[in-house]
Amino acid sequence: MKRALKKMLKIIGIITLVFVVLLTLLVVKIVRTPMVPNDYTQTVVTGGDIEAKYLAMGNYEVKYKEEKTTEVLKKYEVYYPEELEQSERKYPVVVFVNGTGVYGSKYKALFKHLSSWGFIVLGNEDPGTWSGESADKTLEYIIKENSNKDSIFHNRVDLDNIGISGHSQGGVGVFNAITENNHSDLYKTAVALSPTHEEAAIKLNIPYDLTKIKIPTMLIAGTGNFETQMVIPLESMKTMYEKINAPKVMMRKAGHEHGDMLYAADGYVTAWFMWQLQDDEEASKAFIGDNAEIEGNELYQNQSLNIFED
Repeated sequence: MKRALKKMLKIIGIITLVFVVLLTLLVVKIVRTPMVPNDYTQTVVTGGDIEAKYLAMGNYEVKYKEEKTTEVLKKYEVYYPEELEQSERKYPVVVFVNGTGVYGSKYKALFKHLSSWGFIVLGNEDPGTWSGESADKTLEYIIKENSNKDSIFHNRVDLDNIGISGHSQGGVGVFNAITENNHSDLYKTAVALSPTHEEAAIKLNIPYDLTKIKIPTMLIAGTGNFETQMVIPLESMKTMYEKINAPKVMMRKAGHEHGDMLYAADGYVTAWFMWQLQDDEEASKAFIGDNAEIEGNELYQNQSLNIFED
């Protein structure tokens, strides 16, 4: 009896050990797996020439720099055009706000792509970003670097052309970063990717006020089941869009789930920032004019534009 019991306990111990090892390997895989595929610029399907152009990599070689910071943010992550180190010009900035529990280091391909179009792209490791405070601190970091004579970013930051983007809870962080924080007035434009809708945000105690938005803002979501049932139902998205009293764009990319929206519409996200922060006339044609590309792009649904054109 004792021998059988010992044998059974040994088997249970082995099974438990195998389970722990497999669980550990799974966690390690999840931690190491990027949220954005490294090859997404080659695999995402586009429905227009402008979308395709700005989904491709830009002409700038990209370099990376990081600096340790607080226990919560862990580090500031900066992607920038390599030529910045030898240039006399200033470069526009885009701050990225993380989704729930997803660190900036999981978005490497996304950051590198945008930087290849001539942007300084900033991230951090904050897992809870809804208040916009970590975005504010990250922006404050690059502002200080711009004034630091010993920094490679000294006098290289275009403080008149700063944008912000974020996904999911990070979309909520975008709304609060541009309305409720110390440096809110420095942002020139914003993109919210699949932001948590208002009612859910209130229930989760991560509220925001869209009526306070004063800058051009683009809302993008997908049409997948989880996306439309839990994160941002279409009617909720329409209500959110209506509350924004500033130049604005809304659209949904068909057939894409919540996680996909980090990068599935990146051609238009990049075009938006190229237009808003670099005055790129070709990029602007995706959003303005009689034949704005997004209106005729069959890969998208529920497009609405109110740009306040002169």
